[in-house]
Amino acid sequence: MPEGGIYIALGSNLGDREQHIRTALAELEEQGDIRVLRCSSLHETDPVGGPPGQPMYLNAAAELDTQLPPHALLQRMLAIEAMHGRVRNVKNGARTLDLDLLIYRDQRIADRDLIIPHPRMWEREFVTAPLAEIQSPDQFLKMRRSAASARPPQ
Repeated sequence: MPEGGIYIALGSNLGDREQHIRTALAELEEQGDIRVLRCSSLHETDPVGGPPGQPMYLNAAAELDTQLPPHALLQRMLAIEAMHGRVRNVKNGARTLDLDLLIYRDQRIADRDLIIPHPRMWEREFVTAPLAEIQSPDQFLKMRRSAASARPPQ
C-alpha cells in the first residue's frame, strides 16, 4: 500500500489566515481516511494576479496519504474550502482558504475538473518554497522534471 506522494498547497488571505490553514489540515484528517504526513511552515507572500489591493497571503504545502481517488480528494478539499466561507466570484480574488491538489503520486489527469500535476505549480514561488521545505532536494528535482514532462505542448 503506497504511503504519501500526494501534495497539496494551502493558502489564505482573509480573516484569521493561520487559523484557516491549521483548521483545514485538521479537517482533512477528521474522517480518518486522509493522513497529513508532513506540513511546511507558513510563508507570507504577495498576492499574484487578481484585483489590486488584496491582503498578503499565508501559504503552506503538505504531503498526504490516502486511498481516496484524486477526484474524491478534490471534492473533500472543495468542501473544506466551502466550510471556511470560500466564495469563487472573482478570478484570483481574495479568499479565506484555497486548497490545491498539486501532485497525486505518479498519476496524470487532465479533465474539466482536475489537472495533475498542477499545471502552474512550478511558476509560483508561493507553492515551490513551501513544497521544497517538505521534500528532499532529490525528490523536489524529480517531481519538477516529472511535472515538466507532463505539460501539454504550448
